[in-house]
Amino acid sequence: MTAGMGRSQKRVLSALVVAASWSVVFVGAAQPAAAAGVQSKQWYLSALQAEEMWKVAAGEGIKIAVIDSGVNPSTVSLKGQVLQGMDATGAPGEETDDYDGHGTTMAELIAGTGKGGGLKGLAPGAKIIPLRVSDTAFQKKHSVNANETADAIRAAADSDAKIISMSVSSEFSTPREREAAKYAESKGKIFFASVGNNAKSDNKDHYPASYPQVVGVASADQSGKVSKYSQNGNSVNIAAPGDSIPYWCDNTFQSYCDGDGGTSAATAIASASAALVWSAHPDWTANQVLNVLFDTASRTWKKGDRSAYLGHGLIRPAMNILKGKGDPGDPDISPLTEERTGGSPASPAPNSTPSTAESQQPAQNENADKVDETVAAGDTEAAASDGGVPLGLIVGGIAGVAVLAAVVFAVVRRRGAA
Repeated sequence: MTAGMGRSQKRVLSALVVAASWSVVFVGAAQPAAAAGVQSKQWYLSALQAEEMWKVAAGEGIKIAVIDSGVNPSTVSLKGQVLQGMDATGAPGEETDDYDGHGTTMAELIAGTGKGGGLKGLAPGAKIIPLRVSDTAFQKKHSVNANETADAIRAAADSDAKIISMSVSSEFSTPREREAAKYAESKGKIFFASVGNNAKSDNKDHYPASYPQVVGVASADQSGKVSKYSQNGNSVNIAAPGDSIPYWCDNTFQSYCDGDGGTSAATAIASASAALVWSAHPDWTANQVLNVLFDTASRTWKKGDRSAYLGHGLIRPAMNILKGKGDPGDPDISPLTEERTGGSPASPAPNSTPSTAESQQPAQNENADKVDETVAAGDTEAAASDGGVPLGLIVGGIAGVAVLAAVVFAVVRRRGAA
């Protein structure tokens, strides 16, 4: 497990005209990477057509709450990008004291300016509100607040942030955390969380991604296939790039390392994608932004069905930003639960509390999973003959370019990375 990947709170193509596959070859070992060249390793920016999108929308006016190990506001790429947040651990330090570099990496992937050769965020016009929580290693050194994640989620819901990004997860669900996720939805937020990176071992549901009100994010590689480590099941709602993404090696912030960002990075990139769409449509509700992201996702199965591996498909904000695609739908109906949400900015709903029944989530599609599972195994020829072309070969059609589209306190907490 590389340093930039799994955390236990203990939690798409170099867009080529002539070839519809990503050309970057993944090298798994973590090695120091010179900061000056780190942006050249952010292969997904060209795949998602970031430069073109930034001419239209860059996330301006959108604040994103990052619940993680803290965010260092002093890296060159984050100067001026980080607002006041909260430390939920109850341990020594502040939300700006990132104890291992993970949270700072997530913040840079979302809103980094790229100055000084640092990571360039997908939504460089957005701002970050940091909320610090602990991981297992931190807990071994400090006594921490048993309800820290629930408290952090509620604080994020009460903040000016429109989006909550949480690349930290646990196998354990608590009533307070579950209620906090409902509360965030009632406050009109979009809540993204990593589904986890244990697909090859236990593949257990992770929280908060598995709550009905939370968007569970899976990881995809450079060919558009689901990452082999990315967990699958009912909690997966959408997928974003996660493989071969640089990260800060440690809390000294001296250098970046090569490796996988995992579902941690995928969650940050999904959150930034939402910020781009929301900044282009500031009058939309959280439900409408999410509807469009689901509607425009790249997939080979029927719209509305979900794959256990990639959810509604691979995220493609450019389809909306550059082509105006995507149906925003009813502003007050959640595309996650198909229920009316309360307190949405555009039209406040009744005081009823959304049901927590997982059965309200859109049904998964067996054929979609067959195609997707085959693609995950790398057999693209079989995938094509099983109901559609491989996801890595889907053409988005933008400018003629192929685009891919605490009952138990001592919980094991993982980062959303492999």
